[in-house]
Amino acid sequence: MIGPTSTLADIAFAVCTALSEAGVTAVMTGGSAATYYAPDAYQSRDLDFVITLHRGTGAPALEALGFVERGQVYRHPRTHFTLDFPRGPLAVGDETLTRWRTDHRGKRLLHVLTPTDSCRDRLASFLFWNDFSGLEQALAVAAAQRGELDLLLIAAWCRAEGHEEKYELFASRLG
Repeated sequence: MIGPTSTLADIAFAVCTALSEAGVTAVMTGGSAATYYAPDAYQSRDLDFVITLHRGTGAPALEALGFVERGQVYRHPRTHFTLDFPRGPLAVGDETLTRWRTDHRGKRLLHVLTPTDSCRDRLASFLFWNDFSGLEQALAVAAAQRGELDLLLIAAWCRAEGHEEKYELFASRLG
């Protein structure tokens, strides 16, 4: 049951499970993935999912949870969190992602960017648009998920994107 005390993670598991049962694979991305990995450091107010399979069959599953489509987002009368389904493909920068992490809570599941890809996703806004809030979010994910992070992959990606200096700032702040 989704209600006023439901957390972002509670809603993410409910939505992802309902969509999966309807035959739709949705992967949580963006700021919502960062909040999932570093809830004490960053709070997203919406949940972003990229659909990796057919989109049309998901609406009834979301409606069964109490979500109603309003414009470009889905809203629920009992929570302030909204659902957004940005156009795919699932990617970080120009790199299309074909793998993600799947977490379980009992019979519920959540497909979410890996900690490394979540960090790269947040870094992308810093690399491409000088958005320092993206740097802070990337640092929060990296600090909270340090044991799960592939810093060599992040460094190589930043170099390939032409932003080695910005990676150096990220690495120095991470320590």
